[in-house]
Amino acid sequence: MTHRLLAILGLVLGCCSAAYGQADLAPSGTLRAVYLATNPAQAIRNAQTGEVRGPSYDLAQELAKKIGKPLDFKPIASPPAVIEAVKNGEADIGFVAYEATRVGTVEFSQTYMLVQQSFLVPGDSPIRAVADVDRPGQKISGTRADSITLCLKRMLKQATLVELDNNPELIVKALTGKEIDALGANRQRLTTLMRSVPGSRLLPDNFFNVPQNIVVPKDKLQVLAAVDAFIDEMRTSGFLRDAIAKGGAIGVEAAPKSPGSQHGCPG
Repeated sequence: MTHRLLAILGLVLGCCSAAYGQADLAPSGTLRAVYLATNPAQAIRNAQTGEVRGPSYDLAQELAKKIGKPLDFKPIASPPAVIEAVKNGEADIGFVAYEATRVGTVEFSQTYMLVQQSFLVPGDSPIRAVADVDRPGQKISGTRADSITLCLKRMLKQATLVELDNNPELIVKALTGKEIDALGANRQRLTTLMRSVPGSRLLPDNFFNVPQNIVVPKDKLQVLAAVDAFIDEMRTSGFLRDAIAKGGAIGVEAAPKSPGSQHGCPG
């Protein structure tokens, strides 16, 4: 029985390899990948050494290896910029969260990873859980164009949304100066920010899970199928699970086979 299962697994992986081997994933001769520089769940670049680590980097490296091409892995400032780079042909693939408002100019792969979103509040805040966030008179913040900010625009009915630039110093100032009552982001970012905001608390529950996906140029359906097949192989082989564990980000898990629309903002 074990030998039969291994044979079936080998057949599946072989089919996946053939699928993405036939697509022109890197027409320039180099696999050009972009990722969100401010999302530690994707990848982190060491400012001193230039070393990059994280599941998105490991996936890009492995994909480049599978197709026999060198990798150019570049950080991009914002989710819209990641999408624009792929849309305009400046990158072959991009690592970015699925969000309904981003659909239309690129093709989204299946989800490969889920990232927990919550809120950071001052220590003396009456906000104890996510259900306490949307209350009259409260100012709830997120960084511009971030998935949770786009979601809050649709979800908040009583609290006021305050959009901030993705500048750690300004965010810390807003929290410590009580200019905002809560900041929404992924758990890894909030955990890092806690060190700069004495007494702050990270809420124990989650708002939602942000799906992480790979985008490819619009109407490149063979390329999209190849990327989906690659993700299937990485999930089945355990490579994805191991890459997430090695990356060490808090509140991150491998996603089951599913479209981005199955996850994300509840509203």
